[in-house]
Amino acid sequence: MVKLYNTLTRQLEPVTSEDGVFRMYVCGITPYDTTHLGHAFTFIAFDVLERYLEFCGYRTITVQNVTDIDDDILRRARQVGIPWRQLAEQETQKYLDDMQSLNVRRPDHFPRATEQIEQIQTMVADLLAKGCAYERNGSVYYHVRRDPDFGQLAKMGYAEMLATANERGNYPDDPNKDDPLDFVLWQAAQPDEPTWDSPWGPGRPGWHIECSAMNLRYLGPCIDVHGGGSDLIFPHHDCEIAQSEHHTGQQPFVRYWFHVAMVRLDGEKMSKSLGNMLFISDLLRDHTADTIRGWVLEHHYRDAWNADGYRDALAAMQARLDRWHAALALPGVSGPALDPEPYRANFASAMDDDLDTGGALAHLDTLAQAIESAAADHDVRAAQETLRTLADVLGLRLERA
Repeated sequence: MVKLYNTLTRQLEPVTSEDGVFRMYVCGITPYDTTHLGHAFTFIAFDVLERYLEFCGYRTITVQNVTDIDDDILRRARQVGIPWRQLAEQETQKYLDDMQSLNVRRPDHFPRATEQIEQIQTMVADLLAKGCAYERNGSVYYHVRRDPDFGQLAKMGYAEMLATANERGNYPDDPNKDDPLDFVLWQAAQPDEPTWDSPWGPGRPGWHIECSAMNLRYLGPCIDVHGGGSDLIFPHHDCEIAQSEHHTGQQPFVRYWFHVAMVRLDGEKMSKSLGNMLFISDLLRDHTADTIRGWVLEHHYRDAWNADGYRDALAAMQARLDRWHAALALPGVSGPALDPEPYRANFASAMDDDLDTGGALAHLDTLAQAIESAAADHDVRAAQETLRTLADVLGLRLERA
């Protein structure tokens, strides 16, 4: 049975589905500077989870959003002198191209925030009607103090929540707020910014409400797995829980919270704001997609890691893949068959244990070694096919450079 670490409960839990379907959502990009290695770590991990659940016999329905209207997009568009929508579209296409190159599958639904305005406004109006939100000067805010369960995912005190929110886009000095931690659901129009008509005047959606609207539209009031980078736990995902559960009355909003750790470079979290990024398009100039993807999967999705020394690490991963290629190139011979089932079972055991991709890779090493050792006097064709199949679960194509 697959077990995953649930951020909400802080423990490993068996992952189950009563109808055999996993409804899964992962927070996507804000498209103004894509795609760096930190993005890739998150989306490769989510892609492998999806692939492994399907390998186990489940069906998946996946949604990934694009936050195509945001302060950062507007700021960058002004800096480079192009329309904000053009910037968002070109960066989104770069991201899609990078993910396709890395063999990350397209989600079943890939909606933009700007396509969800009606759904967003419906949710905001309902939260107002229920007394969970208030309107002031054309903006609408969520009443944090009226929600005793707010912050259940991050499990922080008020002071820590406020400090963290301030680091991640909160405006505590907004004079329209009742409380500095109240978050915006609908933002009143600002000069020279795009706006949409609303019952509260022209404006645009707040950040957090977009994902709640998309979840509800495409997956329903309760979803199985919600993923994203660990930096989204607070405020983004806690805000999603609050507004979604009060809007729908359905608890829980999410059954399993799946968070991927940060990638560091030069001792700092890889991020656009710091400018310390390894871009996937640059890495692909000198390395195969399998090499990059395999290197990423050597790291457990919940462990932060440092990408310093990436050239040596990528070279080591390529040498590892070369050994697999050599094992797959050996001819099958007559004789007793090499039984691949123990290797398949070991692979599954690692993946069942909180998606231990590093352990799964090690078991594929062992299988490749067994094929090489047995090839002289055993039929290794079934074992070779097993190696290909299990590598595919990790999204590795096993194509030579």
